Amino acid sequence: DPLLERNGEPVRGKGYITDDLTDHALAFIEQNRNRPFFCYVPYNTPHSPFQVPDRFYDGFRDKPLVMLGSEPEREEPGKTRCALAMCENIDENVGRILRKLEELALADRTIVLYFSDNGPNSWRWNGGMKGRKGSLDEGGVRVPLLIRWPGHIKPGTRIPQIAGAIDLLPTLTDMAGVARVGNKPLDGMSLRPLLLGKKTAWPDRMIFSHQNGMVSVRTQRYRLDAAGRLFDMEKDSGQNRDVSRENPELQDRLARAVSRWKEEVLPNPPDDDRPFPVGDSSFPVTTLPARDAVPHGLIRRSASAPNCSFFTDWRSVDDRITWDVEVATAGSYEAVINYTCAKQDVGSTIELGFEGSTIRATVTEDHDPPLVGAEFDRVPREGESYVKDFKPLRLRVLRLEKGRGALTLRALSVAGVRVMDVRSVTLTLKEH
Repeated sequence: DPLLERNGEPVRGKGYITDDLTDHALAFIEQNRNRPFFCYVPYNTPHSPFQVPDRFYDGFRDKPLVMLGSEPEREEPGKTRCALAMCENIDENVGRILRKLEELALADRTIVLYFSDNGPNSWRWNGGMKGRKGSLDEGGVRVPLLIRWPGHIKPGTRIPQIAGAIDLLPTLTDMAGVARVGNKPLDGMSLRPLLLGKKTAWPDRMIFSHQNGMVSVRTQRYRLDAAGRLFDMEKDSGQNRDVSRENPELQDRLARAVSRWKEEVLPNPPDDDRPFPVGDSSFPVTTLPARDAVPHGLIRRSASAPNCSFFTDWRSVDDRITWDVEVATAGSYEAVINYTCAKQDVGSTIELGFEGSTIRATVTEDHDPPLVGAEFDRVPREGESYVKDFKPLRLRVLRLEKGRGALTLRALSVAGVRVMDVRSVTLTLKEH
């Protein structure tokens, strides 16, 4: 039952998250059955932490792994078995969605897409391709894309032309007959003629992938990797043989294309220092999690991976937590800190401030639940935090003026050993 967000408000999930997301997707489809809808269901599995219900895991618990990754010595069987069980669960939930469309007589007029964001997040079977999640090699960026549109796309159609996520917007607006909002140029192309089997001139295009300033480019046949090596992907999906010497002109042309793309697309300077927006009048509730904050002094994160982490070991009035924010609407904001505090540490005074405006509160109630998560892990987690339930500490109203600055949480006094653990700060625009 994880902590989730629904329309800007924190809510408690129900059961395994993939099942829960599907439940809400089915309800959304039911509610919109009589009008056009767009339903996006972003499952977060298969991924660490490696948790999956017994009824899916039991079928893989002792199953021999016949299909191993391209680097079998690096594969961790426990992670692979859990990932397979997660995929079994995904399969069941996708089936639930397809059955709902059938039950509501919507299947024949609904376009269904199934795809993933990147390669696997552990070393496991990946179709013989080189790389995994975080890599710019084929195995890090190539994923399946399945599309169903009864009466329009012939079942079993295979599209050999390369495509990317950038093609989904122009493809879906084209297929649905929906006008695209905005007039900025798109790098993507509509795949509709290919999907419908129409004869069309199709370019030998380049699709770029980037990560941390590094860029790889794919043509229909070749890939230039982030180190400038050239591979023939039709003959060598594992990227074992650099063919740059046999194709110097092609290697040079792709390298120049990468340089141009970097100049045109990647941010300059490379660091993205955009602040977190607060107080959009159409979205008045803003939750600022620990993930997006910066700890100062001896405060530390509960784990190395920032997602779903919290701040702990806050011991001094010299320590503080800051969020780089930009207030869109000047006004009065209700402030809530989600915290835990041991009984012996109750009594510290804290201050939340922004550009000279401050409010103070004293921690008067203890709340010290245990960490949970380890009991459900199939494989011990490495970078992710364990979690616990946090309690809201409601502060008085804070006046925020429009503009950018540091939202700062600090302690004015420390009653015990620690001030508190902090999961997030929520700001709700009340008057403007």
